Amino acid sequence: MTITALPAASLGLRTGLHIFFTSLVALVVIRAIVTASPSSIVVIPLAAVLLATYGLGGRVLRRGRARLRASGVLWLLALTVEWLLLLLLMPEAAYLVFPLSFILLHLLPDWWGILTVLGATGLSIGALGLHSGFSQGGIVGPLVGAGVAIVISLGYRSQAAQSVERERLMRELVATRGQLAATEHESGVLAERARLAREIHDTVAQGLSSIQMLLHAAERADPERAGSEHIRLARETAAASLADTRRFIRELAPAALVDQGIGPALRRLAETQWEGGSLRVKAQVADSLELPMYLQTAFLRIAQGAMANVVQHARAATAIISIKQDEDSVQLRISDNGCGFDRDGSTARREAGTSDSFGLTATRERVDQLGGELVILSSPGAGTVLTVTLATAALAAGQPE
Repeated sequence: MTITALPAASLGLRTGLHIFFTSLVALVVIRAIVTASPSSIVVIPLAAVLLATYGLGGRVLRRGRARLRASGVLWLLALTVEWLLLLLLMPEAAYLVFPLSFILLHLLPDWWGILTVLGATGLSIGALGLHSGFSQGGIVGPLVGAGVAIVISLGYRSQAAQSVERERLMRELVATRGQLAATEHESGVLAERARLAREIHDTVAQGLSSIQMLLHAAERADPERAGSEHIRLARETAAASLADTRRFIRELAPAALVDQGIGPALRRLAETQWEGGSLRVKAQVADSLELPMYLQTAFLRIAQGAMANVVQHARAATAIISIKQDEDSVQLRISDNGCGFDRDGSTARREAGTSDSFGLTATRERVDQLGGELVILSSPGAGTVLTVTLATAALAAGQPE
């Protein structure tokens, strides 16, 4: 995608300036030929040199208001000197001060450009007075032209600044869109990996565990009967397959959980996920906490989604992530001291036109799949508390032997 900061109106203004300058130089040449004065011999080649010099300045003009290099300064000086020489020979060259004013205002800093234009206008008035005498039109005309050039140039600069800002915003939008697509893709991949891990855990792993237990029971019931060796081999094969299945489940889980566990993973999230911002996150999770890998993965994803909502919408200064486990239940709790929101979504976090309902819906679906309970307490100006509670009995029932 190509993004340009220069709108069509600016391109049209530049093209019109080039045509206007060339037409005025052609007028001077025609006037020199018609008058057939001795100075015409000098005016015609001098006008050609002025046009050639003007044509060489395309690169300088494309630099905009950036600091002029030495070559640019020399080009502007040569163009001015050639115009002054032509002005001394032909009074019609005074009309060139109008397009030259745009060039001076375009290349020179604000006040320097305005002062230079006023000086060039004064020289044009003086040249017209020397050639044909001072008159009201010869004075007011160049002054009006200079004023128009200054006003148009200021408007052009304002438009160019707005175009640059629009370009910056568009580039940020394109970059953000790409990041969002990558994040959504990554989230989808991680969600699918977590779903596969749960499915394998709840089906294949449970089935292999049951087969292993049944074969072990049959082996112990009559170890001397015929075929006991085959039963033992089948039990060992089921045990090896169960080990492989559990390894697959671990590989499908987030690497941070496999290497560190849920406690260090959440502390890492609190320390580095939002570093550099004004939000301070604290994780209160014991390293000795033992949870099934699928549940650790679910808690990590819920915490990441909740913290994303806090960062994007809550305008909070602090947030706390905690996991507590007792004999009856395990509870994940994420709280912040931000602006909060009402349950119908009409104020607070949704004032900016955004909505976190999708994230909350995804969290609720994940909790429902775990057989748990999700409670969200929030009100405008009072922060938000998200609590996920799972019964310990349900966890024990879902854990393979």
